[in-house]
Amino acid sequence: MNSFFKYFHSLFSGILTLLIGMKTSMKVFLRKKVTEKYPENRDTLKISDRFRGTLVMPHDTENHHKCVACGICQISCPNGSIVVHFDTVVSEDGKKSKVLTNYEYDLGNCMYCQLCVNTCPHDAICFDNSFEHAVFSREKLIKKLNREGSTLVKK
Repeated sequence: MNSFFKYFHSLFSGILTLLIGMKTSMKVFLRKKVTEKYPENRDTLKISDRFRGTLVMPHDTENHHKCVACGICQISCPNGSIVVHFDTVVSEDGKKSKVLTNYEYDLGNCMYCQLCVNTCPHDAICFDNSFEHAVFSREKLIKKLNREGSTLVKK
């Protein structure tokens, strides 16, 4: 007699679970659709401000950036998407300082965790909203973020 109740209990439990799943499916089915008509609406497309598209290094109008080539972003990147190349320069007073020569970012290897942006003490890098990155070769996904002839902003 015990197995009889156990059988019907599991049967009704399964049917109840099925009905709950079907109720959820019907709610989603009857909900208003929010499909974007991309690429036709490319000009009016609203992307969330929190979206992480591409890592960029902002430059001002005089081609200055804030990167001091400390390498913290490179160290904090979990999969090595960032490589910071720099030269060591000795000033007139004998102090050594780093000068950024090339800031390489591998977009194809990035997992958009934003650890590099969060750990940068100078706010030299950030993510923008660009998202169209379709290319035929992975070499085109390696970007140089510092512009040609750019220098460190004077404090």
